[in-house]
Amino acid sequence: MQLPDLSSTIIALATPPGVGAIGVIRLSGPRAIIITDKIFKGKRLENQPSHTAHFGKIVAEDGRILDEVLVTIFISPNSYTGEDTTEISCHGSPYILQEIIQLCLEKGVRLAEPGEFTLRAFLNGKMDLTQAEAVADLIASESAAAHDVAIRQLRGGFKHEIQKLREELIHFASLVELELDFGEEDVEFADRNDLKNLVNQIREHLRPLIQSFALGNAVKMGVTTVIAGRPNAGKSTLLNALLNEERAIVSDIPGTTRDTIEEVLNIRGIQFRLIDTAGIREAQDTIEAIGVARTMEKIEQAAILVYVWDVAGGMTILEVWEDLDRLTEGKEAYNLLVVCNKMDRNPLFQTEWLLNPNQPGVHPYLMGNWGLTIPSDSGLPNLQAASLIPVSAKNQMNIEYLKAKTVRGSRRRRREHRKHHCHQRSPPRRPAPRRRGIDGCFIRPGFEYYR
Repeated sequence: MQLPDLSSTIIALATPPGVGAIGVIRLSGPRAIIITDKIFKGKRLENQPSHTAHFGKIVAEDGRILDEVLVTIFISPNSYTGEDTTEISCHGSPYILQEIIQLCLEKGVRLAEPGEFTLRAFLNGKMDLTQAEAVADLIASESAAAHDVAIRQLRGGFKHEIQKLREELIHFASLVELELDFGEEDVEFADRNDLKNLVNQIREHLRPLIQSFALGNAVKMGVTTVIAGRPNAGKSTLLNALLNEERAIVSDIPGTTRDTIEEVLNIRGIQFRLIDTAGIREAQDTIEAIGVARTMEKIEQAAILVYVWDVAGGMTILEVWEDLDRLTEGKEAYNLLVVCNKMDRNPLFQTEWLLNPNQPGVHPYLMGNWGLTIPSDSGLPNLQAASLIPVSAKNQMNIEYLKAKTVRGSRRRRREHRKHHCHQRSPPRRPAPRRRGIDGCFIRPGFEYYR
């Protein structure tokens, strides 16, 4: 990559293109104030102090008044780029903006390259690389969580971590160099155990930084949330209910969804990337086989897995266990939510049956060939009561509660990263008291569903 000419004065539109009430044009470089002064009719800008705003007019070469503007000046080194900088605030007409930029170009400035203002800020020591990256993240942030991460990094949070690590590495390297320089003499500058302890300290410092990448990427790009289950379990209906729009085609014909459908949903300031997938079963044709293969790939990448099953569709508890065991095998780094869907067709179903099928009252069809009792060694999966959510996606029942559980799962994942225990599940919580849900039904979260 070839660096642009950093001795020149650059110009760019600082606000989004298009019609708006206000547009801001930024100039930076050694002649920024001088060039702005040539087209500005008002106070002489070269004689004004830094960080001041001045009202006046922008006048073309032929004497035409292009606009009444407010010019703000920042004198080096007290500016974003560390250079002389001016910002021209004018009306947001595309014509006016283009005319002012063209007028400046004729005076000897050039158009800035993408990111060049921040590049100059970095080269002039106004920020380090982590803060420069944070500028782009802050501009692109679409949720409160992404904003919080970017603003902490911009204020130097990550910078301090890197500085501390660098100091430890320099100290370690100096001890090694001393040992090499005086290796033939009977002098010991550092105890070997101290060196081992220092290496271990550095490794402990690196581990959370490495682990934080996955979390930071999820916050910026959205928490990958995969909706999976067997055909006709109501996965696409659930996606539509979460988005509150008809995004996916819904049909009673099994296998309607052949490919993945991705949408972004902001829940309480956290961005979730929802992925509806093809139903998991023995493929009936080549196209469906490709869809099922893609489903498994997305499950591998998931931070949160939402398993959907039809409580009135004929699946037995053992089949649900087998699905969960296959989908979660060797994957304890993400959160699992089991959505017991179509509760409107089976309102007497209780989610606790999935945890303990030996209790009385379990519907016979859920037992399959087991009969009315299940041996204690039948392979009960490691489920938590709080992960079982009764829902009727068709009737929008408990959808808001499911969203709340999804947010809680993402926050639990963030806490686990902070504690550097990414492969440890949170302990089960005590069931919350029964309460009335937003749909008018009584809910005891994670346990029962009452009409």
